[in-house]
Amino acid sequence: MRVVNRSLRWEIEDQMKLHGYNVNQLAELTGINPGNLSSALNGISRSLTINQLDALGKVFGKVPGWLYELYIEECISEERLSRPRLVPYLVRCAEVGRNDCIDAVVSKILDNPKNVKVIFDAAEKLFHKGKQKESERFYEIVVENVKDSFSEMLAMSHYRLFMVTQGTDAEKNWEAVIRFDPFRNRLPESYCLDALFQLARACYSLKKWNEVEEYAGEMVELSMIQCGDREVTPKRHPVYYYGMGLLYRGAVLERQGLYEQSKKYIRSYADLEWFEPLDASGQKDVEQFKIWGKANLYTLEMLTGNESMVNEYADYLESLNRLNDIVAGLIAIVKSANTYGFNVDHVLLRFSGSIARFDLFNHDPILSDRHLQYRYHKAIYEFNKERYESGVKETLLCISLCLDMKRYEDLARCVSLFAKHRKYASEEQVQCYESITLWAD
Repeated sequence: MRVVNRSLRWEIEDQMKLHGYNVNQLAELTGINPGNLSSALNGISRSLTINQLDALGKVFGKVPGWLYELYIEECISEERLSRPRLVPYLVRCAEVGRNDCIDAVVSKILDNPKNVKVIFDAAEKLFHKGKQKESERFYEIVVENVKDSFSEMLAMSHYRLFMVTQGTDAEKNWEAVIRFDPFRNRLPESYCLDALFQLARACYSLKKWNEVEEYAGEMVELSMIQCGDREVTPKRHPVYYYGMGLLYRGAVLERQGLYEQSKKYIRSYADLEWFEPLDASGQKDVEQFKIWGKANLYTLEMLTGNESMVNEYADYLESLNRLNDIVAGLIAIVKSANTYGFNVDHVLLRFSGSIARFDLFNHDPILSDRHLQYRYHKAIYEFNKERYESGVKETLLCISLCLDMKRYEDLARCVSLFAKHRKYASEEQVQCYESITLWAD
């Protein structure tokens, strides 16, 4: 037996003596088969798994990661590499923060390019366990070491990194889009639709309208191709991606002020019963698009100044009882009130409880942006009503949100809005503004 194996065995046997356990007692405490435990300790046959080592450490009162530096030799020898042991080991190292052990493994195995698959498999295990941040390092190693630019493993690693890095930081989100974009068509077919959707969603939050339209168009086309292909299994039913493609194209037209053209897309995705084949999940998506279609038609009524629809729209938003729909609806209502000069105080009072919860959106790029846009238009609304203290308060909140999200174009608008109304700010509000901007510098 190798010295390091004796060292691993010696450490375990030393703890057994310290605690007064024999093999049978230790097996009962850990749930390890007594024969397997005895063979492992005597170096006769199979080695310990990483879960068994964890179980031993727990019984001995050791911190997670105990003896991990010695376990490497259980996975790697000069003659062979044990994938069944190495992948779970790397996963556990990431989970307990033993980065030193990860470094040691990577330096040992990457002399052989084929071994990068081990790193990828560990990354996938972490990703699917919900340990996305822990998986990021492994995907980066794959990206650095795979030289075939058309490798599906490389494309998948870029896709996962794109997903992992999405947050409320606009600069990082755009960098992630640029990095992933060349690989979107090199993914396994089952991932292509969701990749397009995520790219469109990211660019929508960044107001990159040309890119949104491009990805949305690809999504519509590909969803029609995949709808009858039983061998391709996207994350969601193809009708979802078809509808989202239409929704994003309609949203771009809305942002350009092309409301009548936008309505055509809204009416299209609000009526997707014809899409075949539809299973239960697809039918549920069709019903959801009906709801979104109705809400977005109300939005266009607001944006064209139809004051008579305000209360009806508010009733509809209340019936949905979804925070993300409410913030989107209130943006349209308040923005319209600013443009056409009508009063919506009663609507804002009605949804005051929901508005107080908009801070919950601080982890999602689209919803964070909606929160920011609502606060900006609400600030203007307060100034228009000559409620200056409230207007300044909303503006300061906008500035803080812009800085947190690194949305510098929006920040310029908010700073300009504050400067325009600075004379109405209290001494405390001015100090708050100066401290925020000083921190930003």
